[in-house]
Amino acid sequence: KEMVAFANCAGGLIVLGVEDNGHVTGLPVGEKNFEEWVANIARQNVVPGLDIGIETVHQEGKTVLVVDVPKGSDKPYQTQQNQFLTRVGSTNRVATQGELMRMFQQSGMFHFDQVAVPNTSINDLNMAALDQYFTPYEIEFSKETETERKQLLINTDILATSGETTVGGLLMFGINPSRYLPQASIMFAHFDGAEPSAELFNRQEIIGTLPYQVDTAVAILKNHLVRPSTIEGMKRIDTVALPPDRVLREMIVNACVHRNYGITGAQIRLFIYDDRIECISPGRLPNNVTVEKLRFGVSHASNPVLLKFMDNLRYIDRLGRGFPMIFREMEKLGKTVDVTEFGEELRVVIWR
Repeated sequence: KEMVAFANCAGGLIVLGVEDNGHVTGLPVGEKNFEEWVANIARQNVVPGLDIGIETVHQEGKTVLVVDVPKGSDKPYQTQQNQFLTRVGSTNRVATQGELMRMFQQSGMFHFDQVAVPNTSINDLNMAALDQYFTPYEIEFSKETETERKQLLINTDILATSGETTVGGLLMFGINPSRYLPQASIMFAHFDGAEPSAELFNRQEIIGTLPYQVDTAVAILKNHLVRPSTIEGMKRIDTVALPPDRVLREMIVNACVHRNYGITGAQIRLFIYDDRIECISPGRLPNNVTVEKLRFGVSHASNPVLLKFMDNLRYIDRLGRGFPMIFREMEKLGKTVDVTEFGEELRVVIWR
């Protein structure tokens, strides 16, 4: 149960031979091969089998076994009794429906952007936007018959076979996506200080299709980043190096395309502080992606429908160059970028 819970979260250590109060009691000598016993549990009692690290430590003349359970790459894991467990603080608990759904999303077995949005239809889509999108493909969408239009939208994952819009289709071409997906928005705030408790300069919510959200968020961010300058000779010279526009754009695009839209009540948060810019998006990284791998361009399509459309509209290129570019450009300015996971969120911090 401990192994399953750790593997379904961010991993952890299990120490055998140490009591809960920290007292080292050690493992019984000669009773059995504890290393083999633990390895068998990981391979046979955890479904699917788990690769773990095992280290024997001698402490105060006693033997302690340290079991390193990694963040699972094949989530969700379960016990032989079909229990899907997750870790909360120092305890384990049975995963809720929402937590289980997020595990399937992280594994790539289920994509929320392909799910049909209840009570929607083709009437919730912007026909002009669709016409504009299909024109480069030599398709006159507005001149197609109703049956042909519906089939085209189903084939491109904008409509589900039920006739309802998909989450991805609504976010890209919806007339009012927030009516059905209130969590699909960006909350912007500019603080007069370095802490969330500071006074607010400005606060606003950005709603609409994803292309609109990205363009609007970038414009608002640029307007709120003061660019001090001075006159040297005949030229105006910036005295403070701000993040390049493409860094800001890439950070926001990544948040919009890769966030978990299945987490209700959670928006993307875009904050400006005196010393940093923060972008917090709901959802953890997929199973096979770590924070360290982002620097080297390792990526995973959490929302393949959104990724496809944003690629076709030239917001991204799907070559995994986004995060490496962010790190590289900020290093040129002598600034750092911090990327961390906490709970069910990913935080990107660009230091000013």
